[in-house]
Amino acid sequence: MGGMNIPQNAKSVGVVGASGFTGAELLRVIDRHPALHAKVLQAASQAGERVADLYPSMAAAHRAATFSEFDVGHLDGLDVVFLGLPHEASMEIAPVLSDRVGHIVDLSAAFRLTDASQYPLYYGFDHDQPAALAAAVYGLPEFHRDELVSATLIATPGCYVTAAIIAVRPLVEQGLISTDTVIVDAASGVTGAGRKEDLAYAFTTVDQNFTAYGLLRHRHTPEMEQEIGTQVLFTPHLLPMSRGILATCYSTPANDEARSQEAVIETLQAKYAHEPFVEVVDGIPGTKATLGSNLVLVTGRYDERTDTIITISALDNLAKGASGGAVQALNVALGIDETSGLDRIGVAP
Repeated sequence: MGGMNIPQNAKSVGVVGASGFTGAELLRVIDRHPALHAKVLQAASQAGERVADLYPSMAAAHRAATFSEFDVGHLDGLDVVFLGLPHEASMEIAPVLSDRVGHIVDLSAAFRLTDASQYPLYYGFDHDQPAALAAAVYGLPEFHRDELVSATLIATPGCYVTAAIIAVRPLVEQGLISTDTVIVDAASGVTGAGRKEDLAYAFTTVDQNFTAYGLLRHRHTPEMEQEIGTQVLFTPHLLPMSRGILATCYSTPANDEARSQEAVIETLQAKYAHEPFVEVVDGIPGTKATLGSNLVLVTGRYDERTDTIITISALDNLAKGASGGAVQALNVALGIDETSGLDRIGVAP
């Protein structure tokens, strides 16, 4: 596609919903991936438009490519299909593709929740694909690596959820914190809302503004509770920047052993010592350090005055929080180097 050289023995890839922000990030990752080749780019809303016209950053890699209409038949036989679609659309399409392509990597929430009864409550639709839901593997290698090996349907985690899991789940697994309630206070750049025309995400709304949204019943809440293993009070915020997530998480120590900064940091270090994309730091993580990379920075503190453990994580919501994390999980499923196509160094300064 375009003027690029196709890697030898590369897996053929289709991206459905390729014109969205996660689709564009996927194309950026796939372009430098040694084992993937973007062959089919479908985007109903932009069908017929040149990729380079919508995203000038793609001009060198996809100078002659255009987005095409959605057509299941044009996906037949592909090794990998990424779905960057609304939740209900992915729910309907994934089962249709299951016998026609090698691997499906879904970036919606259609297959993230193991409890189908949560979908009407948090997403507003009934989940009517129980077999696919049961077959899907949650795409966070740091905690589901074994299940991802040879997985054919991967449910890519939510961006906020990835940040929260990385920051909190090791403490739960080691019995350091109470599972009664964990507070996740997190903020995201505007690309977390997707590429849409909406006054809430317009420059004049977002610039020099900082606001909370989705109070009390945000749809990522059940996913966090499922994967962290605690009750969660989650409050998201919108940051006046393009990319990035910072999650500050508050939990209560379960015993005296947990009541020290050393215990918190050592628990995080023990969990992530051999993880290629998670780095435990002594300082305070910031989003810019992760920009454009698959890196997660995480740290922890214990506050003796309030008897509270604070863990903080930072990541790029489009990279590790979406498309980069999706490719990382796919790499595991394909049995290739998990770091293929992915950066561990953020774009800074």
